[in-house]
Amino acid sequence: AAGHVPGAPVGGGGDGAAGARSGAVVDGNDGAVVAQARAAGVDAFAQRADVADDAACRALADAAFARFGRLDYLVNNAGTTVFNEAANLDGLDAADFGRIYAVNVVGAYQMTRACVPHMRSGGAGAVVNVSSLAGLYGIGSSLAYAASKGALNTLTLGLARALGPAIRVNAVAPGAVTTKWLEQGLGAQRYEALIGHVQARAPLREATSPEDVAETIVWLLRGARSSTGEIVKVDAGTNLMIG
Repeated sequence: AAGHVPGAPVGGGGDGAAGARSGAVVDGNDGAVVAQARAAGVDAFAQRADVADDAACRALADAAFARFGRLDYLVNNAGTTVFNEAANLDGLDAADFGRIYAVNVVGAYQMTRACVPHMRSGGAGAVVNVSSLAGLYGIGSSLAYAASKGALNTLTLGLARALGPAIRVNAVAPGAVTTKWLEQGLGAQRYEALIGHVQARAPLREATSPEDVAETIVWLLRGARSSTGEIVKVDAGTNLMIG
């Protein structure tokens, strides 16, 4: 997602509502996010874009800039995975790694590169990459996914150094989030067991919602003026249970 309203963030991807309440929204694919934004009374549009395609990334950034006259914030929330147990090494091949890296890592790089000139023309900007605890602890839906999120964390650090002082780059690292995507990937039984485990054992005794993640993203965009290169865990303390 990419967009603009002076002093307000963009929303999109996993949860468009929080950003929609605050500003203009551009979403790369999801018409539902646009509907939420418009229902909240803000301008929004959708344009299909495969973030693994550099030309599509540049076209999306240019379209946002043309519509709003500036571009302040970018949320790199596109992501993909293969659900595969870590011990099943034969369950992944080079093509799986290639597809996952193309979206989760290269896509974030290409979208950031496409947006940077427009941010600089406005004097400042902020980027938030949606990472995962998987990238910090080698867990999650598959080893390929965990490795891609680890690479995204490294990319966040490098971009933060390269793009300052005008552009801040941070990341959020959610744990298990209560989404239909996770339920479909794990299956209903495993999903309910995972969420129940988090609710019973995590220090905050609750599972993380999409709104929790979105609120943290909004803070990193609009606030956090002295923070760049940070990877902020959003997991109800789940990371404290690992190991």
